[in-house]
Amino acid sequence: MANANVQRNRDKIKAAIKRRKKVVYKPVVPEMQLGFIHNNVDCIGCRACEIACKDKNGLPPGPRFRRVMYIEGGTYPEVYAYKVNMSCNHCAEPACLPACPTGAIFKRKKDGIVDIDSTLCIGCRRCEAACPFGAPQYDPEEHVVKKCNMCVDEIDAGRKPYCVMACMMRVLDIGPIDQLRENKWPTTAISEYETPVRQVKGMADPNLTNPSIVFVPHSKGRVDT
Repeated sequence: MANANVQRNRDKIKAAIKRRKKVVYKPVVPEMQLGFIHNNVDCIGCRACEIACKDKNGLPPGPRFRRVMYIEGGTYPEVYAYKVNMSCNHCAEPACLPACPTGAIFKRKKDGIVDIDSTLCIGCRRCEAACPFGAPQYDPEEHVVKKCNMCVDEIDAGRKPYCVMACMMRVLDIGPIDQLRENKWPTTAISEYETPVRQVKGMADPNLTNPSIVFVPHSKGRVDT
């Protein structure tokens, strides 16, 4: 039975590769693009979002779909510290998608979420190399690449991702990215007096893939434009 399943998966992958070679990639323009917002200033770095994500996805030690990064600097007495929270950014022009030789990576039309069909993934890791944000991660046990899919089952059920629900400070949230960028989406992650930005220091150039994420930046994390 196991051998039959393996053969079916191989046949499915071969068919997918043939389809992929015949199709010229065209970026998917979603009906509405969901994205993340993170408040770098008010985040306390508790990593509850990381743990919730690992629990939801059954991840072993090592892989982290969501990563809380501690940024520190300065010289006494002018020192600073803040956190930057990031996962897959469900980019408008994801570099991982056209890099996949089997078409396993796809972008949902209705909300712009980028997901992976694990039955088509061959573990070549091209997507991992292509992503400027380190979102795709190789699972050496299952020999496939995995990443954040914004908890699509929760989204489809009308709920929010596990990471968002686990945030005790309510500094991580999701919403239509165009409204988040203009501070028109009601969320506790940002106040009416703050202006979200597309990039913070240490982050890859957003012009590469147009990531669906904005930040309330720390003063030392602002990027001069």
